[in-house]
Amino acid sequence: MKLNRRQFLFLSGITSITSGFLTWKLGNQNSENILAESVIAATPDKKDLLLRFVSVADTGTGARGQYSVAKAMNSYHQKNPYNVVVLAGDNIYNNGEIEKINAVFERPYQPLLKKGVKFHACLGNHDIRTDNGVPQVKYAGFNMKGRYYTFSQDKVQFFALDTNGNADWKNQLVWLEKELSLSKADWKVVFGHHPIYSSGQYGSNSNFIKIFTPLFEKYNVQLYINGHEHNYERTRSINGTTYLICGAGAGNRPISRSELTEYSTSNLSFAAYDVYADRIEVSGIGVDNRVFDRGVIKLRSV
Repeated sequence: MKLNRRQFLFLSGITSITSGFLTWKLGNQNSENILAESVIAATPDKKDLLLRFVSVADTGTGARGQYSVAKAMNSYHQKNPYNVVVLAGDNIYNNGEIEKINAVFERPYQPLLKKGVKFHACLGNHDIRTDNGVPQVKYAGFNMKGRYYTFSQDKVQFFALDTNGNADWKNQLVWLEKELSLSKADWKVVFGHHPIYSSGQYGSNSNFIKIFTPLFEKYNVQLYINGHEHNYERTRSINGTTYLICGAGAGNRPISRSELTEYSTSNLSFAAYDVYADRIEVSGIGVDNRVFDRGVIKLRSV
């Protein structure tokens, strides 16, 4: 059957709509995030930007997946410069051997390190297998002031935790509450290796929920970042805090969804954050340099 031009264009449009609907059904994500998948990371007007930083975790394999994510992080930096990376644990596989540091850190992130980008690490469960992680704490490139520590950038204060089972929990929790209570920062960001809320393999940690969520709500912590789960997941705001997993920095595992999930994917990826006076704009970015997730964290008043 021959079609005239008007008929051909009409049928083409129907095909495109059907294809888009199937993509939505298969992806099981909301329409805002489907749109985000088609948008390549670019530099809009950022005149009110206070700080840009990125996060990634479970990176230290030295294999192809890590290099792919590192390359994407560098590509993003070229269009959207940043000077802080939150490195949320499992920095050296499989046993935290510091002699691997060139292969699993200095080489893959060399372009960023040469530009003066600073990585701020915490310890994952693999990192403590050698000398309980002491060599990594002492390694200058990880900028760790201890097993748990805090640092500030502009109006953002970061709090790094040791979430391992053998952590000095008694003193660490006293320290955390004291530092949070003293903080004058508009934005408080806590990061550690293990998840508090997760729809992945390990699931949510009921003990952590009891320990941390009251502190986060009391002291106005707007964001918690972690790895351990080898995927990307951003929750909805839970009592004022967004929980973001960025553990697909070198390898990936399947990820489902829960009632708390705003977006999730198993794609190799990292997360980027644009901090403004009244909001943080979050982007999930894959190795194809495309933004697959966009979210907004609004500033909570104390």
